[in-house]
Amino acid sequence: MSSERWRVLVGSKSFGQAFPEHLTTLEGEGFEIIPNGVGGRAYHADELMTALKGVQVIVTGTDELTAEVIAAADSLRLIAKHGVGLETIDLEAAKQKGVVVTSTPGAIHESVADLTLALLLAVARNLVPVHVATQAGGWKSGFGLELMDKQIGIIGLGRIGKGVALRAKGFGMKLAAYDPYPDQVFAAQHGVQFMELDDLIRTSDVVSLHAAAEQVEGVLIDARRIGLMKKNAIFLNTARGSLVDEAALAAALREKRLWGAGLDAFVDEPPKGSPLLALDNVVLTPHMAGRTLDGLRRMGEITMENCRRVRAGQDALYRVV
Repeated sequence: MSSERWRVLVGSKSFGQAFPEHLTTLEGEGFEIIPNGVGGRAYHADELMTALKGVQVIVTGTDELTAEVIAAADSLRLIAKHGVGLETIDLEAAKQKGVVVTSTPGAIHESVADLTLALLLAVARNLVPVHVATQAGGWKSGFGLELMDKQIGIIGLGRIGKGVALRAKGFGMKLAAYDPYPDQVFAAQHGVQFMELDDLIRTSDVVSLHAAAEQVEGVLIDARRIGLMKKNAIFLNTARGSLVDEAALAAALREKRLWGAGLDAFVDEPPKGSPLLALDNVVLTPHMAGRTLDGLRRMGEITMENCRRVRAGQDALYRVV
């Protein structure tokens, strides 16, 4: 391993939060840790123009790593995403400058798949409204939906989508998927039927979104596609809010054209003023799908290993560019 002392700027508020030993371990290996200097939030582009001077690594969450920021970073060698979304990183600019970009997709896919099923069950059985009513002294509930023999349409059959498929299969659901790069081996092993996107949306009782935002231009689940969904369908989003027309989704939910929705991602986070906040047939969580102790530990371990590997001139894990 190289003995060169590299400076590591911590942009991600979650790196070292639950596992501070990840920071102390890097320090013990000769890395200089620069704590987040903007109160724990993501860095804005103008702040990074100064904060990245003399820095070899940024461990990033949603920091604004624009082309201008990357071009101005005089020592940057590694952008280590502490998570999976890459939409705040100009990947082409990083590639042109020879800056390695990594993410941690092998760390949190089980956590995200777990929450997806939790949202599905909560929406199908109206758990949040009846919980609130019971706490208030009530003892009344409406009817819910079973999952057995219902079709779940998974948009994006990557690591997370596959995890959702395996869990849904355990509930006796029929599996359908849309993916531009279909894994036919996995599909054959687990009975997944690939469909075109509109057909998937039209025929599924549950539509679960797991597409990567950086691989999609614009809104994927727009008003037209929301209009294709079955009466009493359930929509789940544990991917990115930017992929969904929230106004159209809110209208469909308000008019009871859909049974409900479970949402962990929003266009604006937090979604202040969103019409979704006033609905009783949604379950909303604060972009927490990957936030388990198990997932955070693995994310930190992968991030540390990539710091070591890139400093030593070795191949990084889960390299993007």
